[in-house]
Amino acid sequence: MKGNGIPQTAEPAGAALQCQPGLLHRILVVDDDGDLRRLNAEVLIRFGYHVDTAEDGMAGWEALHATRHAPDCYALLITDHEMPGMTGLALVKRLRAARMALPVIMATGRLPTEELMNRYPWLHPAATLAKPYSIEQLLGTVEAVLRTSDGVREQIAPPPNWPSIGVLRL
Repeated sequence: MKGNGIPQTAEPAGAALQCQPGLLHRILVVDDDGDLRRLNAEVLIRFGYHVDTAEDGMAGWEALHATRHAPDCYALLITDHEMPGMTGLALVKRLRAARMALPVIMATGRLPTEELMNRYPWLHPAATLAKPYSIEQLLGTVEAVLRTSDGVREQIAPPPNWPSIGVLRL
């Protein structure tokens, strides 16, 4: 992102990310609404988190994939669902297909309940935030998910017969 006013800890998703060992609370915020993405990042940064942002699901995947060899780089993914190109659900599918153990907060105006409950229950996010949400709701949800997931990050395997990432059809 260029010229968004977010401090240096929020790097562009396409940048080569250097993950520091022991940096436990780095968060990736993915949302196509630029104002909301910036607001979320600024709030999280003010409360001590290290934040990267991405403007859509594909940019989010690129940021996650760039850090694949540093699996502890991100402690949390916060993603919208309805985005052009790649939805939040499609992003989570790729994340799980790549066996990346990362808690997800789905922050969206329309949660894909049918898909999550019936078609892909194993993709269920750690938490959901219905838009519009308050700063207090955002921070409370982030803190609760991080508290629950600290020390419990294990390798996540997709269900049996799930295609490898090379042939994943979204």
